[in-house]
Amino acid sequence: MATSEPGTAADGDLVTRLEEEGEIAADYLEEFLDIADLDGDIDIDVDHGRAAVEILAEDEDDTSLRRLVGPDGQVLDALQELTRLAVQTKTGERSRLMLDVAGFRAARRKELIGIAREAIERVKAEGAAVTLKPMNPFERKVVHDAVADAGLVSDSEGVEPERRVVIHPA
Repeated sequence: MATSEPGTAADGDLVTRLEEEGEIAADYLEEFLDIADLDGDIDIDVDHGRAAVEILAEDEDDTSLRRLVGPDGQVLDALQELTRLAVQTKTGERSRLMLDVAGFRAARRKELIGIAREAIERVKAEGAAVTLKPMNPFERKVVHDAVADAGLVSDSEGVEPERRVVIHPA
């Protein structure tokens, strides 16, 4: 697909395709929740050029969805990959869909932005590169975005699961 300026017909086509991805993902996740005998509401959005789907607890006091997050979000990462595969099977195209469960990724995003800001300040103060601890792809993307917003440069080095972000002085 060709890239285009925001507001053009091609931009509208992209949003429509991402909304379709969200709908396919929602259908897949609804079936999954039924099989797992879990209750949850599904919210679909388009965020930063990606379909974004979130499973929310119907009752704020219900913590059963936390099982879909797992330690350090590992179960959530696996469920996201399965959901992406379900979307790809229906559309024939690779999906970059982001899945969140019970606000886990939203909370982690805030935490990561704080970590990135501290590291950015160290880089600016010391004038030397700072290497962060290993992170999964979602976490690295959040940090890279925060670094770019601060006007610095970052890259990833290493091999999964030890891949980490390095923040460089401007």
